[in-house]
Amino acid sequence: MKTAYSISIMVTVVVLLAFSVTVHAARMDSRIESSAKQSYAFKTFLHGDDFTVHSKGGAVTLTGTVSENFHKALAQETVAAIRGVKSVDNRLEVNGASPTSNSDAWIRDKLKVALSFHRSVSAATIEVEVNDGIVTLRGVAASRAQKKLAAEYSADLDGVKNVINELTVSNTVKKKPQTARIKIDDASIIAQVNMTLLNHRSTGILTTTVTTKHGVVTVRGKATSAAEIGLVTRFVTDITGVKAVKNRMTVK
Repeated sequence: MKTAYSISIMVTVVVLLAFSVTVHAARMDSRIESSAKQSYAFKTFLHGDDFTVHSKGGAVTLTGTVSENFHKALAQETVAAIRGVKSVDNRLEVNGASPTSNSDAWIRDKLKVALSFHRSVSAATIEVEVNDGIVTLRGVAASRAQKKLAAEYSADLDGVKNVINELTVSNTVKKKPQTARIKIDDASIIAQVNMTLLNHRSTGILTTTVTTKHGVVTVRGKATSAAEIGLVTRFVTDITGVKAVKNRMTVK
């Protein structure tokens, strides 16, 4: 009788533990899905796309359609950076034909993304034209410094042969709000940092690991020179949402 009672208790405990684990996993999956939908990256760049985020035990599947290739990559980078995510199965499809690698359309799309991530330039007021790898920037910048930065960022992208800077300076252009006033989640910051470092010619060959806590970014990895490490710090510091950068990279 006593043995049967002990077995009954053990079974009850096992059942309760299994139930607890199931409930915890379900809550985690719900939090992951909610975090993705409420992220800065999703609300700012992906709000017009039609896709779903489904998490099961931390394994996330993305299904649906997006308007551009970079949206597909950004969605994956953002979700992968959310706490609790173990893997991402990206099944997103891009509407229409994707630009050929290194084509003018491909360069233009990458450049528009690069400029939109940097807070020191007003991407919304800049028109980008690419002809045989030569980039022409038109529109308005808020300052001479912003005009110069837009050209520098453009020149450092893969595939760009030259930059013709026809931006005009106007103090009526609204500057982006200060980072401290914008609530940007760490996952979105990590996604922007990873894509920025990958797209810039000076940093695209580097292998880096990026972590973020409350907007403070820590970068680790190897570089071939102190100059490369300096460029990483410079690019990351100018990304929207970044409050500070701790560059722990070393020269190999």
